[in-house]
Amino acid sequence: MLKSAGILVLGVMTMLVSAGCHMPHGGWLAHTGGSHTYYSTETRPTTVTLVDVRTGEALFAMDIPAGKQLTIDFDEGEGDDPVYRPDLLRYQIFDIGTRIGKLRSSLTVPPANVRRIDVSFRKGNELRPAPYNHELRADQTANLPDWWTPEGGPLPDEDVKATMYDD
Repeated sequence: MLKSAGILVLGVMTMLVSAGCHMPHGGWLAHTGGSHTYYSTETRPTTVTLVDVRTGEALFAMDIPAGKQLTIDFDEGEGDDPVYRPDLLRYQIFDIGTRIGKLRSSLTVPPANVRRIDVSFRKGNELRPAPYNHELRADQTANLPDWWTPEGGPLPDEDVKATMYDD
């Protein structure tokens, strides 16, 4: 019984690793060379920049939207140039709190000893974008009758029952 549970756990972990999935903070097998996750909130909007220290050139810069997280991971030896860009940066933007996901975007980068990650915070506050399935609130202009909006409109007939909200 215990042996079959161990085999099941090993099988699930193998599937996760082989599928290229990622877990922030390293997941079950955290290690120094693992992925990194940077969060951006409404009160602390974050920008992540990858710099080549040989030239000072910014190779990658991402303004992380408020309410999102950027996850990056470096794959050594997977780049397109064995001297100047031997490594591959894989990255993806997720909603804050996403625990598992695939890093679908990539960029070839210099080796670890000549690259630097700069994290900076943008000034001011930023609002999170409304979710795509966000329903309008009852007090938003789109839900009000024309005669109630700032643009105005004809008042309803006194004989017709006018309701401010949909029934």
